[in-house]
Amino acid sequence: MDLIEKIRVLPTQPGVYLYKNAEGEVIYVGKAKNLRSRVRSYLLEASQTNAKTGSLMREAVDIDYILVANEHEALALENNLIKQRKPRFNILLRDDKTYPYVKLTLADRYPKVFVTRRLKKDGSAYYGPYFPGNLAYRVVELIHRSFLLPSCKVDLSRYHPRACLQYYIHRCLGPCVEELTTPEIYRQAVRDAQLFLEGRQAELEKSLTARMLAAAETEQFEAAARLRDQLSTVHQLQEKQRIATAEQSDDADVFGYHFEDGSLAINLFHMRGGKIVDRREFFWEDLPELMDAIGLESADPDHEVSEEGLQGTTSVVPNEAENGERALAPEQNSGAPSMTKSWVGNQEWAFNPGVVFSALLKQLYIDQHYIPRSILIPVDFSDRETLADLLSERISRRVEIAVPQRGEKRSLVDLAGQNAKQSYIQRFRVLEPSRKVIQESLADALMLPELPKRIECFDISHIQGAETVASMVVWEDGKMNKSQYRKFKVMTVLGVDDFASMREVVSRRYKRLKEEERELPSLILIDGGLGQLHAAAEALESLGFTSQPLASIAKKEEVIYLYGNEDEPVVLDRRSPVLHLVQMIRDESHRFAVGYHRQRRAIRDRDSELLNIAGVGRQTRQRLLTHFGSLRDVQQATVDSLAAVVSRKTAESIWRHFHEPDTAMQSK
Repeated sequence: MDLIEKIRVLPTQPGVYLYKNAEGEVIYVGKAKNLRSRVRSYLLEASQTNAKTGSLMREAVDIDYILVANEHEALALENNLIKQRKPRFNILLRDDKTYPYVKLTLADRYPKVFVTRRLKKDGSAYYGPYFPGNLAYRVVELIHRSFLLPSCKVDLSRYHPRACLQYYIHRCLGPCVEELTTPEIYRQAVRDAQLFLEGRQAELEKSLTARMLAAAETEQFEAAARLRDQLSTVHQLQEKQRIATAEQSDDADVFGYHFEDGSLAINLFHMRGGKIVDRREFFWEDLPELMDAIGLESADPDHEVSEEGLQGTTSVVPNEAENGERALAPEQNSGAPSMTKSWVGNQEWAFNPGVVFSALLKQLYIDQHYIPRSILIPVDFSDRETLADLLSERISRRVEIAVPQRGEKRSLVDLAGQNAKQSYIQRFRVLEPSRKVIQESLADALMLPELPKRIECFDISHIQGAETVASMVVWEDGKMNKSQYRKFKVMTVLGVDDFASMREVVSRRYKRLKEEERELPSLILIDGGLGQLHAAAEALESLGFTSQPLASIAKKEEVIYLYGNEDEPVVLDRRSPVLHLVQMIRDESHRFAVGYHRQRRAIRDRDSELLNIAGVGRQTRQRLLTHFGSLRDVQQATVDSLAAVVSRKTAESIWRHFHEPDTAMQSK
């Protein structure tokens, strides 16, 4: 059955449809109240040579569908399929950033505290989300310092011979070693941390005060002083803490946008407790090409169309402003999705922001655990009320998606729109953002506790294990500091082992810094994947550096892995200044490592002991070094191993040269 025949026999119930190309790849996912009518509208538009649906229908050769019970199920299923399949013709949320939570592992024998972006049903307590993202790390640091709960990877289900450095610098109670603490003391620390994370300040203060006075009365002055410091810390930092909670009636997310020359910028303000606590930016390029392919999304996606009745085209509401600005008039924000005309190149093109906001809000909120009471958007879209009902149903309280026309809420939307315009200018018109902007973006993307001042990046270089070397380059105060670059010759690793080489180099570098009592960098960056990242982490942990920010960037995927959050790699937009900075540092490290490797090879090639052996020329020497990896390995090889590369006679000469001193002297 071909595509046209399949469309004609589609059911008329609600559901989700999936267009596929000749390779069986899903290229578009949509939902409808009436599958047959909705999908037929694409076919009829294409038959009328409408350019809007041409791209999609030219590629589509097959269609699948899934029936659901109602519109809510259709919305949820559509969102899941779009995130799973990432169809080419859907408007996708490229920025997959989520805000972090603080995780308290209450199901463990000795609970730990972590920062995570993924919520699981594992018996742990989750607190958040936190705005901005690095606030969660500051909260966890406070819990380490004040309540002494660890976040290490040590197995606390059993006891260990000795405690790590965190215990000796008073950042942990030491549950890993028997008798350093007691279950009662540890449970009390966990209880204090819970009260702090839950915002129960009065109860926490009362408990700390009572225990401080009791300790003082029994002359346990060190314990009393520690409780006093905890009490002071809670007083100072509680006001700075911003946690989104369901009880805050004035929590809202506010959206604004700016569209120009085929590119779109959207700003999202997170308002918590009546204050703007964070901002997010979203960008899309080449929107005309994408939305022309799915042009019928500009209209009501569930409007029923018959084969005889569909003759017109989507109406356009002109609204042009000077200097390329396309702001929506207030009267456009009610009723059906509004549209504006814009010029892309020499062609007039109808942009429908409602289509984008419909896709964006679904992908942002349907799977979220926390949703604010109000979501304020600048334009309406057809399934706004259905989405609001679905979100309300999922979190068991009313969620309002509103299009304010006037008053304070409209002013907030306009403010978000003004910021979106500035984001557009910064992204699409300004080639290089300011240093502070990049530092702030980098700290936010990689969840650093403070603005990065110094980044040290490592790379390993070799050819089949020969002359393995490493490089360290330094980014400091917005530029590369070449005077701080360092070269390393790998000393202890035989053959090809990038992980062991990285472990050795990182250990050597930071052992020296520790001995010299010098400050560690804001971030250690590793050129490589998870293997190199974990090797570097092992080296740092062996030196007692358990809270040092550490990340790696994988070459092929161009994703960034943060140590401690490897399951949630950071995927940045390809035009992100943060990604460009990380790539630039990584590439400089690679260049420096390759340059040093070439120097080592040149020295080796100019003066190789193998050339002093009868029967060994430059080609034979190169073959031996390529096979064994280094001169040291050639020296340690047996005659049989050497004979696998060269002739038996030459192999015996090489072996005698290194193992019979008299022969070696004669050959010289």
